[in-house]
Amino acid sequence: MNTADARRVLETALICTQQPLTVRELRVLFNDELGADTIKDLLGDLQNEWAQRGVELVCVASGWRFQSRPAMREYLERLHPEKPPKYSRAALETLAIIAYRQPVTRGDMEDIRGVTINSQILKQLEDRGWVEVIGHREAAGRPALYATTRQFLDDLGLGSLDQLPELQGPSRQGVFEALAQSLPPQPELEIGPAESPLGDFEAAGSDGAPLDPAAGIGDPDAAQAVET
Repeated sequence: MNTADARRVLETALICTQQPLTVRELRVLFNDELGADTIKDLLGDLQNEWAQRGVELVCVASGWRFQSRPAMREYLERLHPEKPPKYSRAALETLAIIAYRQPVTRGDMEDIRGVTINSQILKQLEDRGWVEVIGHREAAGRPALYATTRQFLDDLGLGSLDQLPELQGPSRQGVFEALAQSLPPQPELEIGPAESPLGDFEAAGSDGAPLDPAAGIGDPDAAQAVET
């Protein structure tokens, strides 16, 4: 099979599938006769071929997929004008804390936000498939440890946690704003009104001292990634 035919096979498989495909899965198309490096080179060629179109080939946490470019969002929404579900600022702040400080307990989140976190917020994030319990801390009561999922990365079009936007500024406002930069391309997301007095995400930690948002954030050992 020549290079052009191989690209055509990859292109067809990626367009027709509903889920991202890993390089390992794509090799099955060729009975493993093409190596991983060759597949990656072909995928790079496809990315270049689609560079000027409204659809792009991207690598997310679960594998490779075609998706519409953010600039196409306003047009595609006209096909499905129903109102998207709202996610409150409190939910997005909680999600930001988990994303940048994972793994964290509910107590950790409450120390950062300065208010009690409604159980429905965590349930909403779990039901959306963005966070999950990955273990329990060896402490009194063995509190659950929360982390983000591959679905979270897929929905933001990211391959790993390393691709989250960098923190902006020394306050917790920077943590929220950094994550919020990744949210607009998601048509199902709409930021609702704040549900807490900490709408500016500026509360101090449990000891009353300002929190250093860089401390313990973006631990590379916690990053989720997939063979690409």
